[in-house]
Amino acid sequence: MASFSSSSRCFLAAMATLIGLMMIMSCQAKTPTSPAAVAPGPIAAPLNLTGILEKGGQYTTLMRLLKETQVGEQIQSQLKNSYDGLTIFAPTDNAFNNLKPGTLNSLTPQEQVSLVLYHVLPRYYSLSTFETTSNPVRTQASGNNGVYSLNITSTSSQVNVSTGVDDTQISNKLYSDFPLAVYSVDSVLLPYDIFGAKPPAAAPAPSLLPPKKKKKPAANANVTSSAKAPATTSSDAADDSTTTPSAAAAAASIRLGSSALVAAALCFFISLAN
Repeated sequence: MASFSSSSRCFLAAMATLIGLMMIMSCQAKTPTSPAAVAPGPIAAPLNLTGILEKGGQYTTLMRLLKETQVGEQIQSQLKNSYDGLTIFAPTDNAFNNLKPGTLNSLTPQEQVSLVLYHVLPRYYSLSTFETTSNPVRTQASGNNGVYSLNITSTSSQVNVSTGVDDTQISNKLYSDFPLAVYSVDSVLLPYDIFGAKPPAAAPAPSLLPPKKKKKPAANANVTSSAKAPATTSSDAADDSTTTPSAAAAAASIRLGSSALVAAALCFFISLAN
């Protein structure tokens, strides 16, 4: 085989190098490029009802009740797993101060729980949603008569809440972003089932037993001689016989009978003499 000249060898080396570069470039073109990594955004902080109320600055009594009744923990748990959200009416400290003295202390522990849950609606309501809400609106409180409810009426500028015992208005929006809405109110919402007028007590059923006979008082054995009834005299007896109609009739019939016997005896003796 003929030997290649130096120039030919250089040409072949250049061609091989060029072919190798073209093959490398072809492989790189077919390899997909990975997109640039996106920096993760900030993670949303979990909803904290206590933090919302603390920021409001005038809900100390409500926060204390949420803690004592453990309703606050229940709300936090529901917010993590709720598809409908929650709406909370938050009475101010002045609202609690306007209650009659001793109102909260007079409630049983279960009634205190019901009072707090009466301020919680089991779904998220924006202010505009209240305009189309159907009454009565269910709350999360319940008792012997079922679920406690309230009435909500709304206009474009005002939302009124009525319990049947008291009425109030939403005075401020503390937080409103699904799944939680918190609205400030100037009165404590008093459920009718706890604070409403109680029906009068039913009259006792009549007794089926016959009434007991009253015992006659026993005669006094220590009766003195001066207390004895006076003896009846003959004159009194005579007066009694004359005044009694039956006794007078008997005496008259006896006299008539005696006269008839005497007349019959006389007639008998006269007939013997003749």
